[in-house]
Amino acid sequence: MSVSPLLKIENLKTYFYSKGRQAFIRSVDGVSFEIRRGETLGVVGESGSGKSVMALSVMGLVGAAPGVIAGRIGLKTDGVQKNLLQDLDDYVERVEADDRVVEVRKDVVGWQKNVERLMAMVRGKTVAMIFQNPKSSLNPFLSVGRQITEAIRLHTPCKGKAESRERSLYWLERVRMDSPRLRYDNYPRALSGGMCQRAMVAMALSCEPSFLIADEPTTGLDATIQSRIADLLAELKADLGVTTMLISHDIGIIRRLSDSVAVMYGGMVVEYGPAGKVMAAGPESGHPYTAALLASVPDERNIRGKEPLQAIPGDVPDTIHVPDGCRFFGRCVRVTAAVEKECAGRLPPLSEITPGHAVRCWLYGES
Repeated sequence: MSVSPLLKIENLKTYFYSKGRQAFIRSVDGVSFEIRRGETLGVVGESGSGKSVMALSVMGLVGAAPGVIAGRIGLKTDGVQKNLLQDLDDYVERVEADDRVVEVRKDVVGWQKNVERLMAMVRGKTVAMIFQNPKSSLNPFLSVGRQITEAIRLHTPCKGKAESRERSLYWLERVRMDSPRLRYDNYPRALSGGMCQRAMVAMALSCEPSFLIADEPTTGLDATIQSRIADLLAELKADLGVTTMLISHDIGIIRRLSDSVAVMYGGMVVEYGPAGKVMAAGPESGHPYTAALLASVPDERNIRGKEPLQAIPGDVPDTIHVPDGCRFFGRCVRVTAAVEKECAGRLPPLSEITPGHAVRCWLYGES
């Protein structure tokens, strides 16, 4: 029996306006996928592919205009279906030409008020986020314990000072923080990067959310601490079963923790499916970009045999002047004469190649 998705994103578009270039930056450009209850979705792609902006869009934390201009974010918790972009069209007018947005008129103030109203009882309580840089995400003027306690008192039935303190200490212990009672009173500047990340994980989970977004949880940490944070996430996944969106450059962590994987490139999802199928893509299967990413991961041959790493030729596409066809066309090494014209001139649809496994590539046709 199929499980209904906890989160379903449909045609999400988040644009920013570049005054210098007088054009839109299409950071997220028509992203669609879903995450079932208890599942971990890994999101992978190069820097600039739109992963973090997509996550911030779900949290309603995109501040720069125009921001989210289209789409639907459906969240189902406690049997209630919510659209986190409810009444979006009341605040946004879009002008399109040749299937592209060329002008946006947005009531930014009205839109922001609507977002805060919708997210007031969702953000923190139902949906929580672990941010990329814990040192800059934690408030430097408040102790770690006070920040966790504030979240608990705001979003849980624990309102008393002593009760919320004990709950904070419980979560610091749960994430294996060294000397939790001592660290409770420490300020972020007194903690290492790994300790700050553990504090961020404790804060995110302290309100027992239904959905967790972990945005590059191991970035900026040394290899040993990265491994320990990955171990912690694996343990919490097994114990709590919280539905998670895991964003990472680390293919190893994505392979280890993800049930399904979405590969993003140029603001779009180019491959989506079960982790076993997506991460096992060979040189002639799956999306050429996914295969190139997997081939660029160092292995024993690179380390012991001193073989050079395989690099993906070319650069990430400019999301201001996006090509008419496939966004990976200029870097793809699998283009054939049979599909070259289509690759250059038409954007391929995200098509199922096996049940539950979809690829945006003309090599697989339209079905």
